[in-house]
Amino acid sequence: MRLNELRDNPGATRARKRVGRGIGSGKGKTAGRGHKGQKSRSGVAIKGFEGGQMPIHRRLPKRGFNNLFAKDYNEVNIGRLQAAVDKKTLDPKKPVTVDALRDAGVIRRVKDGVRLLGQGELKTKLNVEVTGASAGAVKSVEKAGGSVTIVALPKRAPKPKPADAKEKPKAAAEKPAKSDGKKTAAAEAKSPAKPQSKTASSETAAKKPAKSSAKSSAKTTKKDS
Repeated sequence: MRLNELRDNPGATRARKRVGRGIGSGKGKTAGRGHKGQKSRSGVAIKGFEGGQMPIHRRLPKRGFNNLFAKDYNEVNIGRLQAAVDKKTLDPKKPVTVDALRDAGVIRRVKDGVRLLGQGELKTKLNVEVTGASAGAVKSVEKAGGSVTIVALPKRAPKPKPADAKEKPKAAAEKPAKSDGKKTAAAEAKSPAKPQSKTASSETAAKKPAKSSAKSSAKTTKKDS
């Protein structure tokens, strides 16, 4: 075998069909588009249009939904664990945790946990700590002398909020303090005003009888005269 003898298998590649290149080619004149009509023109995109009637994709019922609370697990078979032990990337003497599987290259990243499945054969005693496991996988691990422990992963930390969001609560906390100061100042201003009003009313009350007595004395002098 030489480099100049390399070629694809027969039928692996097909020549491009050249249309509109003469009647003898079989695809000349109308280029396989028929005669006249909408589809013989360029720019036609019908895509399910059925002449105005209800299209089939709306006549048929819909099924299923996307679960917003579904968990995304890393699925690992017991045969994959045995292969990692044989390559000596996974230490059978230590507990097989999610971090150990990631360091060994069994999984790429930690999602919502690891689910152990029973495909393959396990010959090594392993103490596995995973988020979930099938009944067949548990039997295979226990048959090899190991154990399976179901461990819940900690919840993912929430994303940090921007700096502007942190400053807003402080400003909101300072506003009530200012309003309290205004209220106290107003209360202090009102409190001394009350006794002043009382003294003023008492003075006016004291002045009124004096005026009346002066008027009565004036009347008596007029009568005497």
